[in-house]
Amino acid sequence: MTPQHNGAFTPAIRVPDAPITLSTASVYPEKVPSAFEIAALLGYDGIEVMVSTDASSQDLNVLRRLSDYHQVPIKSIHAPCLLLTQRVWGREPWGKLVRSKEVAEELGAEVVVVHPPFRWQREYAREFVEGLARMQEETDVLFAVENMFPLKARGAEAGMYLPDWNPIDQDYPFVTLDLSHTACSGSDALEMADDLGDRLSHVHLADGIGITNKDEHLVPGRGNQPCGAMLESLADTGYRGHIVLEVNTRRATGRAERMEDLAEALAFARLHLAAADRTWEVTSGGEVSRRGPQ
Repeated sequence: MTPQHNGAFTPAIRVPDAPITLSTASVYPEKVPSAFEIAALLGYDGIEVMVSTDASSQDLNVLRRLSDYHQVPIKSIHAPCLLLTQRVWGREPWGKLVRSKEVAEELGAEVVVVHPPFRWQREYAREFVEGLARMQEETDVLFAVENMFPLKARGAEAGMYLPDWNPIDQDYPFVTLDLSHTACSGSDALEMADDLGDRLSHVHLADGIGITNKDEHLVPGRGNQPCGAMLESLADTGYRGHIVLEVNTRRATGRAERMEDLAEALAFARLHLAAADRTWEVTSGGEVSRRGPQ
């Protein structure tokens, strides 16, 4: 039946089920409690906790209280894989993943985001694919390995990660696709998503220009990455993983400007996810019908 309102056609809008969540990294230099407050105020569907040097990001009880108080679920945990977090939850990389898994299980999070090993972590890298597979067998939490990017110096690329910064040819059952990182690596984000197929389980939505090595994490729509097209493609294919806004707001002049950026990012994501569900056409007989995925 064609939807009608006062005799005029009104398209039905269906937003896909993929939750749109906020990374705690998006409020830096504010702390984790601010991320929960802002997510609740703006209407995000949940939080991704970036485990960092911020003590509240490491404390299971604090995270549980914040989630309960603001009524914002913790949907994913980003393991402390950055250079700046090498000492968080110990220096042993497998120990970090075990702890991340335990916290995710305790908090009801569905995903642990993992970076591939640094090149100098040779022993860890040698066992990474097989070891991750063994850990995956022990939990329902998904370990989603993130695409990274090579460093570029004087026109040459320098590998920083093992087995590779690019997850396409690796035997990872679950992958996080970061669109700021595709800008840095010069990758075609849509092609990468298509190549990953069902392995694409998690998306870090951000933008970038990619002129330098700088990992920009711009608000979607402010760079040259196909953020809108990516969301519409995900909606078309029935994607049910997480979409996480992981953007850089550190240059915001204060809370008000930061919230404007994060509200814009959320609106962008919701509008483009819904766009795939409001494509209609008029037939030669004057009837309006749905075109595209049903």
